[in-house]
Amino acid sequence: MKTQELAETAIALVAGDKGLLAMDESNPTCNERFAKLGIPQTEEMRRAYREWIITTPGLDESISGAILYDETIRQRMNDGAPFIRVLSDAGIIPGIKVDKGAKNLAGHPNEKITEGLDGLRERLAEYARMGARFAKWRAVIAIGVGVPSRGCIEANAQALARYAGLCQEAGLVPIVEPEVLMNGDHTLERCREATEEVLRTVFDHLYTQRVMLEGMLLKPNMVLPGLDCPVQESVDEVADATVRTLLRAVPAAVPGIVFLSGGQPAELASARLNAMNVRFKQQMPWALSFSFSRAIQQPALEIWHGNESRVKAAQQALLHRASCNRAARRGEYSGAMENT
Repeated sequence: MKTQELAETAIALVAGDKGLLAMDESNPTCNERFAKLGIPQTEEMRRAYREWIITTPGLDESISGAILYDETIRQRMNDGAPFIRVLSDAGIIPGIKVDKGAKNLAGHPNEKITEGLDGLRERLAEYARMGARFAKWRAVIAIGVGVPSRGCIEANAQALARYAGLCQEAGLVPIVEPEVLMNGDHTLERCREATEEVLRTVFDHLYTQRVMLEGMLLKPNMVLPGLDCPVQESVDEVADATVRTLLRAVPAAVPGIVFLSGGQPAELASARLNAMNVRFKQQMPWALSFSFSRAIQQPALEIWHGNESRVKAAQQALLHRASCNRAARRGEYSGAMENT
């Protein structure tokens, strides 16, 4: 294990008030988003979409790393240049999603287990040879009647820890993503309880699997009420609940925490991240950053609409969202930025 290189890469991914762009949607997910906008669901359209994303001028000012999908990491520009090289030349660290998706967990109705450990060592070695420097694995934890169960939490925590160990063996920084889902009518407090239990269990398994905490990043959910909960707490209340949960459950050795957006509206995700950095920056032992997908890409995707003539406007929208989130890392984001 190249411990110094792992630690340096992990730090570089959260340095300079930058964050990550998660452009690792699976082909079915990407096609679903295209279908809603009437964009043809073809490999070429997915390639064209990702090409204008990674060539957005100035993207490296706010984005330190990009998480790719297996199809994307193998794609090339119109001129034949590999996407992964274009990112590296721009100063953006390339990464790769390596899980195989969440499947039904046997014996646990309404709960999921993320698969993909079989053959992972070989796949990681291939991605490392291609130039990837970090990887991501997502586990999903639902809240509902009788869930999450201990069985589901333990199974996903163990898989995350085994994945992380294999990543570090291959010289890749693991991004560990245990996502407590927003779906449901649960309260903020119920989400806080579930999130803390999940995080404590995940780190227990990371210790057991001898994962070097200095060479990884955590990608958790924010602590939020369910989408259908009648009480939706303020930005500051969400910030307080989230950071206090993290302070109780995440070791100080972890260099950074990069939030998923989880379907939050773009501006609200920025505002919540900003509130955390305004209220707690002096208390936090780790950098608090972002690893957003829809909260950065969706406004730009809706402008592009599959039309080549709209690429420049779409790139400006993408850059704006990335810049807003960098400002949120500094605690300098405000709603006024949305009108500039």
